Amino acid sequence: MSPYQAAEDLSLFGTDPWWLTLIKAVFCFAFVLVSVLFAIVWERKVVAWMQLRVGPNRHGPWGLLQSLADGIKLMLKEDLIVRRADKAVYVLAPIVATVPAFMAIAVIPFGPAGNEISIFGQRTTMQLTDLPIAMLYILAVASVGIYGIVLAGWSSGSTYPLLGGLRSCAQMISYEIAMGAAFASVFLYSGSMSTSTIVEAQADRWYVILLPVSFLIYIVTMVGEVNRAPFDMPESEGDLVGGFNTEYSSIKFAMFMLAEYANMITVSAVATTLFLGGWRAPWPVSTFWEGANHGWWPMLWFVLKVQLLLFFFIWLRGSLPRVRYDQLMKLGWKVLIPVSLVWLMLVATVRTLRNENYDFTDIALYVGGGVLVVLLLSFVADMFRDRGKAEQEAPAAPPGFDPMAGGFPVPPMPGQELPPVPRRRPRRERELIVSGGPDTASDGSLDGKEASDG
Repeated sequence: MSPYQAAEDLSLFGTDPWWLTLIKAVFCFAFVLVSVLFAIVWERKVVAWMQLRVGPNRHGPWGLLQSLADGIKLMLKEDLIVRRADKAVYVLAPIVATVPAFMAIAVIPFGPAGNEISIFGQRTTMQLTDLPIAMLYILAVASVGIYGIVLAGWSSGSTYPLLGGLRSCAQMISYEIAMGAAFASVFLYSGSMSTSTIVEAQADRWYVILLPVSFLIYIVTMVGEVNRAPFDMPESEGDLVGGFNTEYSSIKFAMFMLAEYANMITVSAVATTLFLGGWRAPWPVSTFWEGANHGWWPMLWFVLKVQLLLFFFIWLRGSLPRVRYDQLMKLGWKVLIPVSLVWLMLVATVRTLRNENYDFTDIALYVGGGVLVVLLLSFVADMFRDRGKAEQEAPAAPPGFDPMAGGFPVPPMPGQELPPVPRRRPRRERELIVSGGPDTASDGSLDGKEASDG
């Protein structure tokens, strides 16, 4: 194994008694649920502060029970099922969207594997379980959650929810490719797909410093994966009247809302684990306090990092407008995927040279030289392409524009012009024609009527 890769030891997992495993599973569920309740209140408070408003302040001290009141209100509302819906899929869709959002937290480490804590006299790790392919497990359950949105749009039996579900499917395909490439860069550096091993590999330096491009790509893709502004295309109320959840009400609508915020918690926890050192204390604290990464303190650092990323979600929603759907697809396919693949090749090259014991200066020269060669080739290709375009013949004149094509008026496209409007009769002449005056004889349309009268 390379000296730059952390040793993978998962022998500490899977040895807890059943009752302790149940307690840890309930804790993971409660952690996500309480974080969702807090995130809803915090979002409304922060957005109100950004917009110079008061925000929720009625339910509980400082409005902290507002999200709980919203949940109770939704549960007490009438639960409707539309007539044209596929009832089985219609009821199952919110469950499919919500359950996977809670499953990914099972492999997220809240503390170091080697630092066991005591729960009712039993020593255990601060993590429910871990797998050699834990990150593939997270990608799998995240993909399953999207099917809940797609099925909700299809089973509603309505046009706009169907469009919202199709948008979600296209968005998932577009952004999960770049997300997987960002994960692969972390796998190359850590030498493992285990979440606990990835955090252990960041003992000297967090991957947000070593892999900044991967971190930025993941930040963009995680916003798209959870359908949050400015990428909330599946529920764009401006053109979809609410999107995939238009025909849902009561507790089923609340489950979709719960799934959205639970996914925010999950992707923030994954970003913390992969790039921000996981449960490790930040740099100033870890230098002068040796016990910062022992006991229950790692959970505090982990929660603070997750809340910082949640604030980033809220800040985006309160400051950026929604993008157009073509801009969303262009960013995913033409920007994120090519950049992530090129960056992955660079990371793989650097890792290979480091494993061969090359000096850092030589690696920088090789990588920099390769980047310069690629830029030079692209410049030459662009120059010849522009020259070829200039030598082409002038484009033919565009065809004439017919404003009544298809039997109804259509606006002109860019580069087309409306035909000139024929000159209208003078106002006095029009008034004489309407009133039946003597000048109506000048209008050829009345010749037949005068001949019949004679």
